[in-house]
Amino acid sequence: MEQRDAVVIIGSGLMGSGIAARSALAGNPTILVDTDLDFVKSGYNKACQCIEELEKNNLFSEKTCLQAKRLITVTTCLEEACGQSKAVIEAITEKLDLKQALFETLDRLLPEWVPIMSNTSGLRITDIAKRTKHPERTMTAHFWFPAHLVPLVEVVMSDKTDLALAESVTDLLNGWGKAAVLVKKDLPGQLANRLLQAVIREAINIVEIGLASPEDVDTAVKMGMGIRMPVWGPLEHIEAVGLDLGLSVQQTVLPEISASKTASPYLESLVNQGHLGQKTNQGFYDWTIKDKDSLAETRNDFIIHALRFMEARKK
Repeated sequence: MEQRDAVVIIGSGLMGSGIAARSALAGNPTILVDTDLDFVKSGYNKACQCIEELEKNNLFSEKTCLQAKRLITVTTCLEEACGQSKAVIEAITEKLDLKQALFETLDRLLPEWVPIMSNTSGLRITDIAKRTKHPERTMTAHFWFPAHLVPLVEVVMSDKTDLALAESVTDLLNGWGKAAVLVKKDLPGQLANRLLQAVIREAINIVEIGLASPEDVDTAVKMGMGIRMPVWGPLEHIEAVGLDLGLSVQQTVLPEISASKTASPYLESLVNQGHLGQKTNQGFYDWTIKDKDSLAETRNDFIIHALRFMEARKK
């Protein structure tokens, strides 16, 4: 087996740059690839900003961060990058035809033992890898945004992914300091988005039936279940209180909550009116009053504090 040591990230936008930062912080020579030189250089700068945020908050040492910046290189030549890669992560535009074409090219350029991963959040990896000759080495590696901060990565197997290889990729990503989970079926929503969509469905339903305001729904999630979930998952919760009590609550509550199998008509009506949320300044909230940038900064600060807490607990 030839010597290859680089992790190749294809796509240098917000996700690709964040993934590149974490790859380099784990000590990997990391090649950031895009079709436009100015764009990929911008991606490198964004990766450096991610690294600097982690350094500023004492999550990585100055020495590690300086070395990580040196480990990231950029190129517009896919073939050259593939010649050095031990693993590839695709983070391009979320369009199936583009991803299929890229995977077909990667499958041709790379030795068959090199894993090819997609950062897709919504497409099936089985469909993305449809035109490859070696689909057994393809899988999803879905990093959650912001990728340099949120620990979760969902490793999703296609219908033909080799289990041992998927397990080795999961171990690899855990070695980056991520919290990688193995998803064994290629279903819509992967794992975490299936959970999230169930919460969002009921959150919209609560507003629609007039049970509570959008502000109070978000407060209930953030200040109740959300604040304890980093260390107290839903299955840990139900076992802690007792499965008998959990069963009783489900028998009472589940008949009363939304069980819709289609998108919310209430949400659809907002979209049809052109109320798309922050990008049009109106949705459930008035975004001329609500500050997106401040909210994002608070989110990142909270994640950083949570990461510090979890690191301290390991010691």
